[in-house]
Amino acid sequence: MADRDSLRVYEATTFLARLKGLAGLDELPPGVGLHIPRTRSVHTIGMRFDLDLVWLDRDGEVVRIDRDVAPLRHRSCRSARSVVEIRAGHGYSGPRLTTRNHS
Repeated sequence: MADRDSLRVYEATTFLARLKGLAGLDELPPGVGLHIPRTRSVHTIGMRFDLDLVWLDRDGEVVRIDRDVAPLRHRSCRSARSVVEIRAGHGYSGPRLTTRNHS
């Protein structure tokens, strides 16, 4: 599991970045994730590896973590306002995440 201080999370800020997410990547380095704002559901169509999904509320607090979500799945969290997609096994369990823009 990635050390919570070393987790680097990029933010999908454009429509295309939000639509594509991590689909099509062969792998995702440990300690790297993608924050998708303004969503309560995601799919893993086009994924080539399992994900941990870290669901956040409007204040950035973790409300749920779905671990080991396989490709071709759909997950949602009604209490979430965004999600961070992280390579399975490298999920984050701390209270808050800091993001960087990724277009």
